[in-house]
Amino acid sequence: MTVIEEMGAKAKKASRVLSVAGSKKDKALIAIADALEENAEEIIKANNIDVEKGKGNGLTPSLIDRLTLGKDRIKGMADGVRKVASLPDPVGNVISGNKLPNGLTVTRVKVPLGVIGIIFEARPNVTADAASLCLKSGNAVILRGGKEAINSNKAISEIMRNAIDKAGLPMDSIQLITDTSRESATELMQLSDYLDVLIPRGGAGLIRAVVENSKVPVIETGVGNCHVYVDKYADIEMAAEIIYNAKTSRPSVCNAIETILVHKDIAKDALPLIKEKLDNKNVQIRGCAETKKILGDSVVDAEESDYYTEFLDYILACKVVSNLDEAINHIAKYSSGHSECIVTSDYSRAKRFTNEVDSAAVYVNASTRFTDGGEFGLGAEIGISTQKLHARGPMGINELTSSKFIIEGDGQIRT
Repeated sequence: MTVIEEMGAKAKKASRVLSVAGSKKDKALIAIADALEENAEEIIKANNIDVEKGKGNGLTPSLIDRLTLGKDRIKGMADGVRKVASLPDPVGNVISGNKLPNGLTVTRVKVPLGVIGIIFEARPNVTADAASLCLKSGNAVILRGGKEAINSNKAISEIMRNAIDKAGLPMDSIQLITDTSRESATELMQLSDYLDVLIPRGGAGLIRAVVENSKVPVIETGVGNCHVYVDKYADIEMAAEIIYNAKTSRPSVCNAIETILVHKDIAKDALPLIKEKLDNKNVQIRGCAETKKILGDSVVDAEESDYYTEFLDYILACKVVSNLDEAINHIAKYSSGHSECIVTSDYSRAKRFTNEVDSAAVYVNASTRFTDGGEFGLGAEIGISTQKLHARGPMGINELTSSKFIIEGDGQIRT
């Protein structure tokens, strides 16, 4: 057996223990949270190595931001784990039940998926978030992060493994592949004898590679080409605040917006105010001809490819649209199905937008930055699913379960 196959076998064994672990899982999660905070200096020391290497390798400021861990972010990781521990355990919950005319009782209950593989890129907080959600939902997890965060991931995973071992659960419930070569990712994608599902968390290239090459069922996550549409009945000051927050509070994440659409009747008043806010962060606007006419030569001419792009940077595409229909049609064509927002005071237009826009999260008068497992009350998230099968939107512990039927009888046979 290869190293990764051995990890798969260990995870399979651990998953059987986790499936019936009950309250021991919460004890282990609290131990993980405490250990993360107690060992913050160790994590930061390892993270500093990754950050310095990243800077030397020319990572963009937004990617460096994703990579960097300080005491506040580590505390946030620990608090997220504690939040997951406080959530109701989904395992064993009865989904439905009935008694058939032949006397059989049929009950459908939630069960763990089993062994989950996660391939992710340069965000080491994913190591703690993913592991805690998998543990709470009774799943073992094999993590494979990118080379950019390997030292951080090693430190975090070892701290978690030691914590759950002391709490009385198998340390192989959480495993990290330390080989960051392409070959290790490919092997994990082929591990169908041991993995029950594979979840990629990262950019479009990673997700596409996993979907195209995996022999394991895949839940797609993440690519966030998100929009804000400023309707003709919008409060333009509200729109400017929402756009500023959704673009600049953390541009490197998938719930940051990449395109704004502005109704032509309000564009001359709204766009200068929006630009004034965005100038505080030196956001480059790539706009249509009408946008450039209103805002001047500081606007870069938008190409069609810009409307498809997840910039993950201080760059924002902009288009002036004629009506609500054009805005909805634009989103249908270019969106990745992640998060979209309408800013309007007109209830009927808001209702049309929420009904007709087919994305995982659709907002009225609020920043798309709320598309997050923690913000939605899920404790944390394994990722944001942009597909429609099994799970959609922020995936918490309930999305990491399946179901089984339990049938009880007193001697019935089928004739």
